[in-house]
Amino acid sequence: MSSRRGFLQNLLAGAGLFASAEMLSAQEMNMSHGREGMTTRRKREAEGTGHEHGIPIPVQTPDTPDLPFRMDGNVKEFHLIAEPVKQEIVPGRVVDLWGYNGRAPGPTIQITRGDRVRIIVDNHLPEATSMHWHGFEIPNEMDGAPGSSQDPIAPGGRFVYEFTLNQEGTYFYHSHMAMQEMMGMIGAFIMHPKEPYKPRADKDFAIILQEYAILPNITVPNSMNMEFNWLTFNGKSGPATTPLIVRHGERVRIRLINLGMDHHPIHLHGHQFIVTGTEGGRQPEATWGPGNTVLVGVAQSRDIEFVANNPGDWMLHCHLPHHMMNQMSSSVGPMTRRNGMPAGLDMERGMGMLKGGSAVSEENGPSLGRGMGVGSTFEQRMLNTPLKADSAMQHRDIPGVQHPQGMQMGRPDVSENANSVPGFPQDAFMEGPMMAMDEMVDKPENYALRPGWSGFMAGMMTFVRVLPPDKYDHIMELRRRESGTKPMPGMEHNR
Repeated sequence: MSSRRGFLQNLLAGAGLFASAEMLSAQEMNMSHGREGMTTRRKREAEGTGHEHGIPIPVQTPDTPDLPFRMDGNVKEFHLIAEPVKQEIVPGRVVDLWGYNGRAPGPTIQITRGDRVRIIVDNHLPEATSMHWHGFEIPNEMDGAPGSSQDPIAPGGRFVYEFTLNQEGTYFYHSHMAMQEMMGMIGAFIMHPKEPYKPRADKDFAIILQEYAILPNITVPNSMNMEFNWLTFNGKSGPATTPLIVRHGERVRIRLINLGMDHHPIHLHGHQFIVTGTEGGRQPEATWGPGNTVLVGVAQSRDIEFVANNPGDWMLHCHLPHHMMNQMSSSVGPMTRRNGMPAGLDMERGMGMLKGGSAVSEENGPSLGRGMGVGSTFEQRMLNTPLKADSAMQHRDIPGVQHPQGMQMGRPDVSENANSVPGFPQDAFMEGPMMAMDEMVDKPENYALRPGWSGFMAGMMTFVRVLPPDKYDHIMELRRRESGTKPMPGMEHNR
């Protein structure tokens, strides 16, 4: 009987997929890449996905764990700790942030519509805090707005939030002390429907977009700054971000959450997608339309969906050029222009640290370090193009270019006359020349990427890897070998 019911559910789900094809993206109707994918999809559906039919699949938040819970009667009880954290955002770059349960962003909370939820929030910060549940339709006294719905949580204090949730979609939680948000205090809060949406997703991911202004050789973000030089997906900057791994032919949902100071146009290579949800929940199918770039504004979330019918390793990134870089700031001394003209303010003022005068004076106006003026020292020339750390490559020096001691550099990908070309090098410093670091960011999800890939990934950049079954299964096996983390005693549930 159960097999027959599963067969009927599969049949109806397939019928729903084709019935709504007119409302989906043009990519899903293009079979040029999808014939093999559709065959793989049918084979996988026949074999089963590993999840019970009728139950939405869990959301994966790469580089960020789920927050486990314990059951207290019919209440799901979670425990969040607001605290300072040290976080490595790229290899060797450890910064001081504020977050929850040891990281920023905080762990992902997943519940099902109709759940009664209790969230215990302990404050281990040196100042008061408060927790806001962004977009939740809950009693006012649980809203977490300090001064209006509750007293702020004092250092060492605790507040217990409890409510029933009758919503579904991509939501998030964050401190309602404004500057604390800029230190990293946000986390994803996923409210699953009781029944999967149609068409049903095979993979479901969440990505939190955050940015920080952190001076070179400093570990603490400048939360007052209006310019940012470290841009992260789930607390990591490329190439340290973990790719999204999907099997060829699967339907994929990606939930994008933004709570910072910048808007982010997120672009996916190789596919068209549809926007199916916002921070207000699932959108009517009549609003769906094809695209490949979605603007995720401040305090917004966007759900995108597509069929992964084009095999390959596809970039997913913010399309603002400065957001595809790490440690970008006005050149820290070593900067040249044609004719030897220094460009930009000095590094401190370029990052918003004033040396004198009024903050609203013309000389101290907002700057990316592009003003022509004194203050930019230049002692050596720099490159802004990726370099490969390959000792087997023939070394070719560029006159005046100095490499950091101990860094094995290969041939720079620049022409012999690069320094005579107007506009070279660009006014951006990357905390040392950008270089490939494939081995330093090695992980199962990076298996068999093109050699040197990491030299061209920075900031808000990651991959969506659409893989054939054999490579997909191999990466899943590598992940299983590296896993084995056990939940805290009594906290055995993730959703």
